[in-house]
Amino acid sequence: MLSKKSQYAFKALSYLSQKFNDGPVLISEIARKKKIPLKFLENILLELKKADILDSKKGKGGGYFLKKKPEQIKVATIIRLVNGPISMLPCVSLYFYERCKNCNEKHCALHDMMVEVRDATLDIVENRTLRDLMDE
Repeated sequence: MLSKKSQYAFKALSYLSQKFNDGPVLISEIARKKKIPLKFLENILLELKKADILDSKKGKGGGYFLKKKPEQIKVATIIRLVNGPISMLPCVSLYFYERCKNCNEKHCALHDMMVEVRDATLDIVENRTLRDLMDE
């Protein structure tokens, strides 16, 4: 399940994608337009900046902006940054793998099914970008 933080991140990134050619956008504008609590949004945008998804400009005409074009930023990348693993079990995660306790992965029907779920999910989120999430 996507956390509230992830949902807010996608709302903000969708808005920044729409404004990609307009230059930096003030945090207060994003918060107001997308109905995101300002303090929460500040933390999310800072995290995305540290991850090299966003950059910012200070002073007059300042604000946040995407470092790459919306079509170059995969949905899967944002999910992993903000929400963590895409897989539903740690034993099937590609980037956050952890062995399950008391489980034999070679003979676990739940593991096998969750691999299929992970792969189907990845097929979607690895092939979609912020461009696909832009409000028309």
